[in-house]
Amino acid sequence: MKSETTTPTSEFTPVFALRLSATRRGARLARLLAAQQLHDWGVTGPAAEAVELVVAELAANAALHGRVRGRDFEVRMEREEDQVRVELSDARGERLPLPRTDPEPGEGGYGLLLVAALASAWGVKDRCVGKTVWATVPLTGRNPAVPPSPGA
Repeated sequence: MKSETTTPTSEFTPVFALRLSATRRGARLARLLAAQQLHDWGVTGPAAEAVELVVAELAANAALHGRVRGRDFEVRMEREEDQVRVELSDARGERLPLPRTDPEPGEGGYGLLLVAALASAWGVKDRCVGKTVWATVPLTGRNPAVPPSPGA
């Protein structure tokens, strides 16, 4: 498996980017490595858990629905003062993510609903090859998984 890590571009906007194989193992590694990076940035507790869940869901979707044989997916996180922007890019631009409004019990389909609940915003943008699904996850406040900071 080829992987590539970038270092922070500045002390104000740390960036983490990694290419992984578009497999279940690659999706699992994306979550584990994102968790380690969040820890290194000092993002812990419910905020880190929310970002980890978003990475896990988007990486699973990239491995399952965005897979093209021989092509990797890329996970990218950008740490800002009050949020983390997560981006997952894959090679299947024609397969746009659509949240299921009526998933069958036990059939799955709740991933994007979870992303929408944890993120302050999410969406899809085109690339030359494929697409990027992005989400911004607040580190405090509005997110039900993240308790407001004291005095907020």
